[in-house]
Amino acid sequence: MRAESSSQEPAAQLLEHLLGSLLSDFRFWFERGELLLDLCPDAVISAAEREALRTDLEQARRELIAATSLRQATPAPVALSMDSLAPWHQLVMRVWALSARLRRSGVSLPQLNWPEPPSFPGI
Repeated sequence: MRAESSSQEPAAQLLEHLLGSLLSDFRFWFERGELLLDLCPDAVISAAEREALRTDLEQARRELIAATSLRQATPAPVALSMDSLAPWHQLVMRVWALSARLRRSGVSLPQLNWPEPPSFPGI
């Protein structure tokens, strides 16, 4: 039984690392989306579209905070279902599309400040 436990430990560490990195990426892009919305003129997307995207970003950030809190409070490795991740991924793609539209419209965007990736134990 001990051998099974020790063989699962690296897998659990990998899962924890990948999930932490993924959640960090979602947080980055949700924050970036809110910043882009602040810079977005009506000529790029309407006020109603901006408000809808902002509402979706705020909801996703609340969900992300809840998932992160659950992950931190749980002593065992935690995974998220694809049903949870898919809407967040679609929202990130909407942020990327907004960024492209802003660039095509000539809006000067702030430089991306990538977060430091979390280190993987043992590397």
